[in-house]
Amino acid sequence: MSDILLKRLLNLIPICILVYTMVFFLLRIAPGDPATAVLGDNATAEAVAALKAKMGLDRSLLEQYWDGLFDLLRGDFGRSLTSGLPVTDQILSALPYTLHLAFASLGLGLVLGIPMGTLSAIRRDGLFDHGSRVVSLAGLSVPSFVLGIVLMLAFSIHFPILPAVGGGKAGDPLSILRHLVLPATTLGLIMMAYVMRVTRNAMLNVLGEDYIRTARAKGLPEWKVILFHAFPNCLVPLISLAAINFITLVSSSVMIEIIFSRQGLGRLLVSAMRQRDYVSLQSVLVVYAMLIIAVNMTADILYSLANPRIRAK
Repeated sequence: MSDILLKRLLNLIPICILVYTMVFFLLRIAPGDPATAVLGDNATAEAVAALKAKMGLDRSLLEQYWDGLFDLLRGDFGRSLTSGLPVTDQILSALPYTLHLAFASLGLGLVLGIPMGTLSAIRRDGLFDHGSRVVSLAGLSVPSFVLGIVLMLAFSIHFPILPAVGGGKAGDPLSILRHLVLPATTLGLIMMAYVMRVTRNAMLNVLGEDYIRTARAKGLPEWKVILFHAFPNCLVPLISLAAINFITLVSSSVMIEIIFSRQGLGRLLVSAMRQRDYVSLQSVLVVYAMLIIAVNMTADILYSLANPRIRAK
């Protein structure tokens, strides 16, 4: 297991450098620049040139690239070109809101999806199975922004019991939780649809194995057969699904954070794109890459814990 962690940590450096390099040069190719975005299209050429010099954009591309890369390797994300604030502070302020949303959505999807998928497999071709498959198909078909708007209309406007916008007051867990309910439910219901389908298929494959028939022949209660013999062998695909969907949830949070006006990496990313804030945009994308690596590393560890054969290899 230590070898897996070491390899993943060593992979972190070249991946972050690659992401930084790609984003750096692609942004410079794209039309527009931060100085014009700040001053507006009607600004004079002299004003734009002066602001570019203040931002350090009058230097050569290679100088800007190497300076930014060395700062990144030191753990310094630099300062925003538009606001002048440290990007590290902005990321640390926004990251908890994105992680709260991703973890809450993932937890809701797993808590609802695993029992429903398991019960659907046990009662195959029954009424519950057909109903759960309809629910799963609906969850996969409805876009997250549509579901978010529907929930907002239902529980914030027609029945004003939950806040529709914002992320809550920092340091107030109750306020943060209340503002988290609607966006987490939006992504969690979609996550539930994926989990239900994967759990059902994995459970159906396991329930046909010889060791399940042997456990039943021994006279074990059905709940013990499912819980202690069948379900542990469904964990690997579920862990894989959870890892993939956590990454998807982090990226999908961009739309949800905009709809619910939540602070988070998504809004920070969109704001940096609009203002052509190269430094902030590069830094946020590098953080996304680091999150993906961390999730994959966690999934590898859970694989080895769930399946001893993987650990043996």
